Amino acid sequence: MINNNLTDRSFWVKYWDSKSGLILKVKLNYPFKDILKRIISEDKIQTAIELGGFPGYYSIYLKKFYNVKPTLLDYFIHRDLAEKLLVYNDLSVDQIEIIEADLFTYETFKKYDLVLSMGLIEHFDDTYGIIKKHIPFINEGGKLLITIPNFRGVNGWVQRNFDTYNYDKHNINCMDPAFLYEIASNLGLKDVKAYYHGRFSVWLENKEKKSLLTKLFIKAIWLSGKVVTRIIPVESRIFSPYIVLEAKKQYKEI
Repeated sequence: MINNNLTDRSFWVKYWDSKSGLILKVKLNYPFKDILKRIISEDKIQTAIELGGFPGYYSIYLKKFYNVKPTLLDYFIHRDLAEKLLVYNDLSVDQIEIIEADLFTYETFKKYDLVLSMGLIEHFDDTYGIIKKHIPFINEGGKLLITIPNFRGVNGWVQRNFDTYNYDKHNINCMDPAFLYEIASNLGLKDVKAYYHGRFSVWLENKEKKSLLTKLFIKAIWLSGKVVTRIIPVESRIFSPYIVLEAKKQYKEI
């Protein structure tokens, strides 16, 4: 299979090495919390796998607050960091299965009630191919949840102008709910939903390394966007920071 990813192992090693404050308490008030709560309740989720999710915040979230049995699979795993994060969140190192593997070559023998990736598929040129790789992990009747950033609005303008290096590591073309809906439908998934999520937010990777002027400018954009979306409380391509794809795997006909 052609390697179509926009990043490589060295990118992720540098990325995580550049981060500070990674050991933190995962709290109930977490991004996509309402979506996860609904899915876990409606679909009676008991097992889950987080693809491309190192250091495993969502795996910890699922175990800590919903007692879902989680697995974390990523191309790069810093095991010492992952284990310290677990302990810091009052979990033992054996409560989350951790797999370091290439998703494009790894063959799974396990199926899960929920397969989620939170910021993975946008790092690949072949969106159809990377979403397709999620499907073998899903139980019959199981749920797929994919979230990606939306860089086709205000937040994308910020990324493109103030962090071109990070922006270029993302497939902007995939950031389209209609496009994601079509792919999921063509893959035979059912109950497909694709939509913008969140009223407004902007961010920069390694913000602490930016100039004071840049920080103040981004803060001004953030405050302005919050005011506008409070007056006009809608989720949209221009303002929403995320896109969400939900779908279910068909039961096999007997």
